[in-house]
Amino acid sequence: MTSKNLKTAEFLQAESELLLHEARKQKAEKYKTVGDPIELSGVPIDVKVRGRYAWLAENTTTVRKLDLESRKTVQIYKGHTGPVTCLAFCDSTPGSGDSKILISGSWDKTIRLWNTDIKTAISTTTAHTDFVKTLLVIPSLNLLVSGSSDKSVRFWDLSSPLSPNPLESVGSISSHTRPVQCLDAYVTPSGSDDAPEVTLFTADTMGVIKVWSLKKEGEGGRYRWKHTQKDEFTYHRTGVNEMVYGNGLLWTASTDESIRMHPYPPTPGVKPYPPLTYTKAFKTLLSLPIQPQLDADAFPYVLGGSGDTIRICDVSSPEEPEFVKEVEGHWHDVTHLRLWLRDSDDKRRKEVWVISASLDTTLRRWKLAELLSPPAPQAEEKAIPIAKPQAAPSGLTEEEERELAELMHMDDE
Repeated sequence: MTSKNLKTAEFLQAESELLLHEARKQKAEKYKTVGDPIELSGVPIDVKVRGRYAWLAENTTTVRKLDLESRKTVQIYKGHTGPVTCLAFCDSTPGSGDSKILISGSWDKTIRLWNTDIKTAISTTTAHTDFVKTLLVIPSLNLLVSGSSDKSVRFWDLSSPLSPNPLESVGSISSHTRPVQCLDAYVTPSGSDDAPEVTLFTADTMGVIKVWSLKKEGEGGRYRWKHTQKDEFTYHRTGVNEMVYGNGLLWTASTDESIRMHPYPPTPGVKPYPPLTYTKAFKTLLSLPIQPQLDADAFPYVLGGSGDTIRICDVSSPEEPEFVKEVEGHWHDVTHLRLWLRDSDDKRRKEVWVISASLDTTLRRWKLAELLSPPAPQAEEKAIPIAKPQAAPSGLTEEEERELAELMHMDDE
């Protein structure tokens, strides 16, 4: 490319970024009250909803516990030296079901355990040689699984979570050729004295999904988790951003602008279900039919975050999924959609709400019925003028936004 052509390309890119920034600025004003937003001090990279609280892994190197009712921060966990990328929970006493131990992974390559009763750090484990991108706890096995930008999956023993010592490594997988950023699993009881059958799903930024059978080998306190690959799926053209399994379906949201529902184990002779597609990458999904607290027939919806919109589809007939509605509210990419069962005003029942998180540094709270039929925005839409470049409303520069996008969605080669 000649110097003149390079300058022209740079000018066009700068103009495009300027227009995008101005459009986002106008949309931020237009939808500033839609979804009853909660302003955050950092960008949420992972979100877990437990009861009335949202737990946020932030790019500010902290974990935040936020009361969704009062909108106030009730706990902050500091200790990581890089952005916190993923969260999970485990029991303080294995099998108790108390889920009092917070587990966090970070850019700093470590996994940290925290006692949420007294808000103190328990242990730090140098877990990978690159960013920790995803965590999965399998409670019945006292097993933590981590995935990383170093392209590996590692297994960690959680039988003594209150120990100040680093977690013990009990196995690993090094089969992926790109960063591993999504994990899920299911356990099938054996019905005998044999160990349960464990199926693990791992997905990477190239779009490759691998399916593994795990088996525990060893006696007493010394054991390893051995893995055998069962399947590999390459129906996504590029990275898998979210993956969840339930009711015999593996759900995936991808940068290739699709959400897929894949029966697993596969049924011979059954055709694949058609994907849900749009014109922008899907960075998150929320499948209501697989939520154990909900009746699948009453809530046949899957929600996807595509660009700065939330798209809703009816999948009661998965062979012919039906688009229902597109909802606007955020002015930057929607990165997480989570279920919130909120107490009704009289405290006698639970209401179905959806929490959405975005790079616009807000959480928005939607009653499902209102999400299906949202109110009109308050402000009128305006033309998009060209203005001088400035920091985005989030407080991030364009360069910082690109770095954050790379953290969350690029290949990290």
